[in-house]
Parts: sequence; structure tokens; C-alpha cells
Amino acid sequence: MNWEVIAFVVYFVLVIGIGIYFFVRSRSGGEKDYFLGGRSMSGPVAALSAGASDMSAWVLMGLPGAIYLSGISQIWISVGLFIGTLLAWVFVAPRLRTFSIAAKDSITIPQYLNNRFMGKHIALQVVCAIVFIIVYCIYSASSISACGDLFKTVFKLDNSGRETAMAVAAVIIVIYTFLGGFNAVCWTDFFQGMLMLAALMAAPIVAVFAMKSAGFIKPETDLGANYYNLLSTGKMDTAAVVTILSGLGWGLGYFGMPHILVRYMSIRSKKEMKRSQKIGVLWTFLILAMATAVGIVARKYLGDRLVGIESLEIASTQQLAFIYMVRWVFPAALAGILLSAILAASMSTADSQLLTSSSAFSSDIYKPLRKNASDKEIMWAGRFMVVIICAVAFLIAKAGNKSIMDLVENAWGAFGAAFGPTILLSLYWKRFNYAGAISGIISGFVVDIGWAVARCAMIIDKKNAILTGNLGGLYEIIPGFIVGLIVCIIVTNLTAKPSKDVEEIFDKGVSLTKED
Repeated sequence: MNWEVIAFVVYFVLVIGIGIYFFVRSRSGGEKDYFLGGRSMSGPVAALSAGASDMSAWVLMGLPGAIYLSGISQIWISVGLFIGTLLAWVFVAPRLRTFSIAAKDSITIPQYLNNRFMGKHIALQVVCAIVFIIVYCIYSASSISACGDLFKTVFKLDNSGRETAMAVAAVIIVIYTFLGGFNAVCWTDFFQGMLMLAALMAAPIVAVFAMKSAGFIKPETDLGANYYNLLSTGKMDTAAVVTILSGLGWGLGYFGMPHILVRYMSIRSKKEMKRSQKIGVLWTFLILAMATAVGIVARKYLGDRLVGIESLEIASTQQLAFIYMVRWVFPAALAGILLSAILAASMSTADSQLLTSSSAFSSDIYKPLRKNASDKEIMWAGRFMVVIICAVAFLIAKAGNKSIMDLVENAWGAFGAAFGPTILLSLYWKRFNYAGAISGIISGFVVDIGWAVARCAMIIDKKNAILTGNLGGLYEIIPGFIVGLIVCIIVTNLTAKPSKDVEEIFDKGVSLTKED
């Protein structure tokens, strides 16, 4: 335990040091430097930063735990995420980078959308910023909660100790995000991404060798009939179809995830974009494949020891598989380093979310209201927003009783449904207009939230559920994305064509994509 404490402390010192370094280095920088790194990100840093900010602690705790408990039928989420990240890197990343430059060198997603359609008022930016702040409070809460669960399990803390651990993690995230901005966030994500991959690759490999040793005693294991079946029920019924569609539906989130999309915008050249595409896709494949391997190997190595475990002393079963396997397989010092990967996964997502939501507030709400504000004033407004959003996220994590997976699922669905259709159409449809964009964002968000509430009602009280039948369990991002896309198209066709100036921005974006 002492070695684990030392590993965590060293990790915290490292990320704070990165924040201080970029604070000192970028004192003379402006808003663009703080919120987008001056569009100077290299391919490897942008790729790993996008991946690390995407996966969060879910890939180390939620996914391996779900596979440990229920088998490889849970792999459909991984399949959906891999397909989604591949399509996003190929079809969204290059165009979004050049289109954001064509749209008055936009540095945030709301700013890009407003400039892309030459909005004459800030309604679209305000709507986007409000969605950002609401959803990112929930999303960041999942990351802070994961830090608390890690410390609670490793150090056998009570709920009071868990809250203290969450507070410490939140403060450290705020410090380096507050100081270093986008550069600090991306570089910490880069190292965190490598640590996450190393941990997920090492754990199952070492566990397999341990199981082959003479001293290993095979534990009692009851896998059930369908543990290795891709269909949860063993047959292609309605429940299986819903599970598959819901898993694949996770891939839609990449088209509308602001903290990932802004990484695409920050890449400095076409050459670096190509490097990012290769590294980003490969990293995602490896991280998802190894997380799946952790779940399967953990069930072999740990047996049924963790099935049904749930108490005040430790986290839920879904969050234990990776932690316990690492602690039992590796020496204490190495275990501490590998468990730091959970902190890395949590913090790499939280810092990105805090910075993206604060940039939306300062650039898309504060700046239009304070038209004479200097870059320095806007940066400090963003910094203080980082503190406020993190504080709210901490309160949600402290008060909530939802699992990490549930929080991530809700936030991911809301962003994908709200912004996915609008981002795609803004890059590929010249006729798309301002009215279609704002209508699609609102409708996708509302339908996603409504479906999520109805799905929750079905789970809690099936008798009085708003939606009945297995189809009601469909992941909310799918109906939200579909409705948002349809509304975008209908409203655009029912309203006036965009002006020539707006069409010229589209043409310029296409031209830059070809020339870059």
C-alpha cells in the first residue's frame, strides 16, 4: 500500500508540473493558445490526447468488469466505438480542421458552427454552450467518481474517505487545467494514454503466465451457457438485437463529442493529420482489445470471487476486475504504477471536458456579451469556469448513486445525438443552414434525454414504464441521432438557402481540405 501511495503522489506531482510548465511558457499567449494550443499539436500528441480524453476510466473499470461478469456479449460497445473512431478520423477530422480555419479560424465547436453559417446573433452559441455545461458537469462527475472508487477500493476507505479522495483528485485536475490550458491538457493526455495502454497490455499477459505456474490454484468458476457467445441470450431474439444495436450506437458519439472534435481542430498540418489518423485508430483498437482481454482473463484468474460483491467498503463488481487482478499479479511498486492508469484515464477525460466547457462559456457567451474584453480577461473567465464546473461535477459525484458506466453513457448519448448530425452535415452539405443546425441540436438533445428518462423508468418500474418491451432498452443515442438528423434536413429544406457568403465558406473549407 505504501508503494501505491508513492506511485499516486508521483503521478499527481507530474501532471501539476506539466500545468506549471505551460503556464509559465504561455503567459504571453492569447485565447487561441489557451483553448486550442495555437493549432500547433503534433500527430502523436493529438492522437493520444483524443483517445485518452475519449476512453476515461470506463475502459479500465467499466468494460473489463462488464465482460468479467457477463461475457463477450458486452463487446458490442467496443465494436461500435472502434468503427466510430475509424469513421471520425477518416471523414470528420481532416474536414473539421480545415473548415474551422475557413470559418474565421474558429477555436470552439459552438464558435465554428456560428461562423460556418455566419450567424448574426449568438442564439446557436448560447444553446451549444448551455448543452456543454449541463452535460459536461455529468460527464466530469463520472471521472471524479472513478478516482474516488479507485482510492476506496485500494485503501479500503469508507464513504467519507472516498469523498476526500474525489476532492483531492478534483483539485489537482483543476490546478493543471487552470494553469496550462489546452497544451497542458494534451500533453498530460499523451502520457496518460501511453500509461493506460501499458497497463491494459501488461495485466492480462502477466496473469496468463501466472496461471501457467505450478503454484496457481484454479478458482471455482461458473461461466454460464452463453459467456463466450456474442449474443447475450444465445439466440438472435429482440433482446440480442437491442444489445447489438445499442453497442454499435456508441460509435455515433464520435461525430458530436466536443472534447474529441476540438483535438482534430488543433492539429497543425495535413502531414500531422495523417500521422494522427494512423496512431489514433491503432491506439483505440489496442486499448479496446486489451480491455476485453482483461475481462476474460480476470474471470479465469479470479474465478467467481468478485461476482455479487457490493458493499460500503468496496466499489461494485463492475469496477473491481482490473484493480484486483493488478494487485494480485504484480509486485506492490509496479501495481501502484499500473493502477495510476485509472487515475490517468479519469483525469485525461475530466481535464478535456472542463477545458472544452469553459472555452464554450468564455468564447461563446462571455466574449459576445463583453465585446471589448481582452484575450487575458477571456482566458481568466475560462479559468474560473473550470473551477465552477469542477465543483458542480464533484457535488454530482458525491450525491449521485449512478455507476461510472451510467454517467458516461448518459453524457456520451446527449453529445452524440445533439451535435453529431449537425457536425456531419456542416462538413458535407452545402445547402445546410443556420435554422437546420440549431433545430437539429435542440431536437436531438431533447429526444435523447427523453428516451433516457423513459428507459430508466422501464428499468425501475416495468409495469408503469413509458416505453414497453425490449425495444425500450435501446440506447438513447440512436433515436436522438436519427431525429436530430431528420429535423436538420427537414428544417433546412423548409427555410431559405444559405447566403453566397455562407456557401463560400463551405467551398473554402473543401478547397483547403484538398490543398492542405
